Amino acid sequence: MSGDLEVSALAVNITIPEALRWTDTRRGATFQLTTLNVRLLPDGHLAAKAYGRPVEGGRGAYVSFPVPDRPELAALVAAAAGRAGEMWAGHRGLG
Repeated sequence: MSGDLEVSALAVNITIPEALRWTDTRRGATFQLTTLNVRLLPDGHLAAKAYGRPVEGGRGAYVSFPVPDRPELAALVAAAAGRAGEMWAGHRGLG
């Protein structure tokens, strides 16, 4: 049956450790980026976007930001993808 199944999305959310967080600006508001959303693409590569909250407070919009090209962030994404794979492989079915 697994050959007939089409998985259209596989994604995980990662909390960015304090030491690796950064800020970015969108529409005049500065955001503190605290979460990465990492997707496994059909070709096996990973894609990541960052999300956060406005520094000034408030809810703010759910706006994505590019992830800077920094080795420590790439390592975080790779480690999280590996850990997610282990967790998926060890699933215990519907609870």
